Amino acid sequence: MSAIRLLVLGSVRQHGRAHGYQVRNDLEFWGAHEWSNAKPGSIYHALKQMARQGLLHAYETAPSTAGGPPRTEYEVTDQGTEEYFALLRQSLTAYDQKLDVLSAAVGFIVDLPRAEAVALLRQRVEGLERWRAGVTEYYTPEDGPESLGHIGEIMNMWVHSADAGAQWTRGLIARIEAGAYTFAGEGDPFADLHLTSREGPG
Repeated sequence: MSAIRLLVLGSVRQHGRAHGYQVRNDLEFWGAHEWSNAKPGSIYHALKQMARQGLLHAYETAPSTAGGPPRTEYEVTDQGTEEYFALLRQSLTAYDQKLDVLSAAVGFIVDLPRAEAVALLRQRVEGLERWRAGVTEYYTPEDGPESLGHIGEIMNMWVHSADAGAQWTRGLIARIEAGAYTFAGEGDPFADLHLTSREGPG
């Protein structure tokens, strides 16, 4: 799965209607261009592609006062909303996705009800635990990676990755259950983020 679809759909959805430059600014403010494939060319390509696929509706607005071409604004369609939440849920539960996909999902986790977010993260922990158990059928961490030669280092890395991923996820679950953040149905989940974005970093 590519993180760009989730990032672009989520950004447009937050605005209601947004043009490519707004989406690009959002993702750059979040640092997504550093940890994902959300580069300017990829963002504009994703917007046009998802409009062709019926996930976004494109509106052509008036030409700019500087004499440039008409600016296109996008709005998420019903089909796009379904796709967005499917991607979000899949990205939160899958333990074998790249970090950019998980990062994108965590960035939009507050679009879900609090209880559902916790349930999805628990599924993620279960997946990580199953993955770790599968690795340890062939590799016993207590024996050390040397027991399998240098290939044992690969399995040792997998075990550590599974442990770290589960520990981080359990910490996030605990913070959410303790009342951290504003989730869907509790107010504007992105209110603080919008304020920070307007003020700018520093």
